[in-house]
Amino acid sequence: MEIVVAVLFVCVALGFIFFRLTAARKEAERLRGGQESEDSTPGVEASFPERRERLGARVRSLLSGDPGEDGWRALHDILLKADVGPSAASELVERVRARWSRDADTEALLREEMIAILGPDSRLSLPDEGLGVIMVVGVNGSGKTTTIGKLARRLVGEGHTVSLAGADTFRAAAGEQLDVWAVRAGAHLVSQERGADPGAVVFDAVSSAVARGADILIVDTAGRLHTKTPLMDELQKIGRVVEKAGASVAETLLVLDATTGQNGIAQARAFTEAVDVSGIVLTKLDGTAKGGVVLAVREELGVPVRLVGTGEGLDDLQPFRAGVFADRILAS
Repeated sequence: MEIVVAVLFVCVALGFIFFRLTAARKEAERLRGGQESEDSTPGVEASFPERRERLGARVRSLLSGDPGEDGWRALHDILLKADVGPSAASELVERVRARWSRDADTEALLREEMIAILGPDSRLSLPDEGLGVIMVVGVNGSGKTTTIGKLARRLVGEGHTVSLAGADTFRAAAGEQLDVWAVRAGAHLVSQERGADPGAVVFDAVSSAVARGADILIVDTAGRLHTKTPLMDELQKIGRVVEKAGASVAETLLVLDATTGQNGIAQARAFTEAVDVSGIVLTKLDGTAKGGVVLAVREELGVPVRLVGTGEGLDDLQPFRAGVFADRILAS
């Protein structure tokens, strides 16, 4: 009897072991096949395709049928995530909502309204005669000096005689960096030692540019935090010096880093209060930055985008095209 019980016990044990091995083998096969485990976090893997779906496709899906209030709020949230900003996002939602119908191409509607806010493509406004002065401003790290080099290269390629004024006398090695860009662009640089008065540099640069027969002078100003009032006042002084030297500022370009998101609105607001900003140069668009901040700047401040930086190369500065930009946001 004891032998029978022992045999039965062994059989049960072997059966249990076999069951566990089979279950383990099936689990391993399931994991290799990418199936979701019952105790894994739900929705994580499933959310990846949605995150990868481009903005335009999400808009089409969201506004198909009757979107209702939840749908319009969701559209507002989508635009905020694209760095469009609360005010511009609300404006876009209202515009699209006013034109919406069940058979409308909602992605095309959104694109059209983005372009309407951005306004017509605009070129640099330079005088036909005499010296045109372009003052370039922006916070530290925005790509200001690099933009100046690229802009000089572009203008030289268009047949202009370009001079640069190294009025960033605060940052270490600023003059050396600008000198490298001047050589690469084929422009003439006027600079002084570090710590010199920026106004004196600009006055000399205007005189030098006129003497050389240059028709464009690009002024590199010191990068400054938009919250520092004395530094912002210095920009106004440079503008007065240009006029005192017998020229006038044709363009004041604010360089905005596309990766800074909504902080760019605060920067633009502060700079436009200090000087007459005539255009935006949006930099670092060669990465994942959406650049929606320019919609907010245009909608709130009315400042157009003139140029966009699309890479590290000397020729990677292109005229802004509203349609191309809208397509970029919708493809993000």
